[in-house]
Amino acid sequence: MTINDNNSRVLLIYTGGTIGMCRNSSTGTLQPFDFSQFSACIPELEHLNIKIDVHTFDPPIDSCDMTPQMWISLVSVIAKVYDDYDGFVILHGTDTMAYTASALSFMFENLTKPIILTGSQLPIGQSRTDGKENIITSVEIAAAKRPDGQAIVPEVCVYFNWKLLRGNRAVKHSSDEFNAFKSFNFPSLANAGVELVYHEANIRRPDPTKPMIPHMSIDNNVVIFSIFPGIREDIIRHVLTTPDLKGVVMRTFGSGNAPQLPWLKEAIAEATSSGKVIVNVSQCMQGCVEMSRYTTGYQLKEAGVVSGHNMTVECAVTKLMCLLSQYSDADTVRKLMTQDLRGELSEQTL
Repeated sequence: MTINDNNSRVLLIYTGGTIGMCRNSSTGTLQPFDFSQFSACIPELEHLNIKIDVHTFDPPIDSCDMTPQMWISLVSVIAKVYDDYDGFVILHGTDTMAYTASALSFMFENLTKPIILTGSQLPIGQSRTDGKENIITSVEIAAAKRPDGQAIVPEVCVYFNWKLLRGNRAVKHSSDEFNAFKSFNFPSLANAGVELVYHEANIRRPDPTKPMIPHMSIDNNVVIFSIFPGIREDIIRHVLTTPDLKGVVMRTFGSGNAPQLPWLKEAIAEATSSGKVIVNVSQCMQGCVEMSRYTTGYQLKEAGVVSGHNMTVECAVTKLMCLLSQYSDADTVRKLMTQDLRGELSEQTL
């Protein structure tokens, strides 16, 4: 059972993205336009039994230009009015939506209200747009409460194409399908059809007696690199000795494997012993890193690499950024990277 009444309030935050684009008559390319024009395209919102307020980023941005500073701005906007709303909907471009959703999940500690990110593959003004349904349902989910008044989905989520996904589990897997996002290692939190069906067993439950704590810092002294056949020693050593580098997300083969190259293990061991945190995530979309399964993975464990279990790349790098901003001790960061903080790791992988 869900409750939406005249007292339900949702803050809609427009950052930019395809959903609010118009076509430039000179170049033919899509560019952001003013939100006042955009909101007129969805008169259905006025018929919901929900009070909706709007906050617009000025200027709106393409999500390719999303930065950690803008994540901090989003946290700041929400934290300032957290007690005034039942939930929040962030309209965001799809290209970096999974990064933002993952980052926000770690920047809000003990979140008790929904923060739903959504967008579209086609601009809202086009006749075949997927934007209308995505926005309307996101607003409904953001306002939905249990009979005891608590939010049904007190998490950072991505809603797209009839599915509600945990934000730090979502990845963009298609650039041209309406079904643009998937969660390969964790089931959906809700599905939308004739009815909204919530999968209660999959939804995290915070302690409502504890306050929400916003974290307003990010340390982006990190890098992502992929292992591949023919990888060069000079390039990897150059990356690992970059001044001020603190963390690395290393995308490996299969269940966390890398070539048995003596120089590679040596370079990684030197980096970890100097205080850098190196996290192992798989290049596979589905599955888990298990560095003890094969010698090719165990060598990384011996070199001080920690397992990213079944985290997405987007989740691993943003979690690392958040932890590095909060803790100066590398061992503490390594320990927390392997712990489930916001539902980013499945219990069976720990």
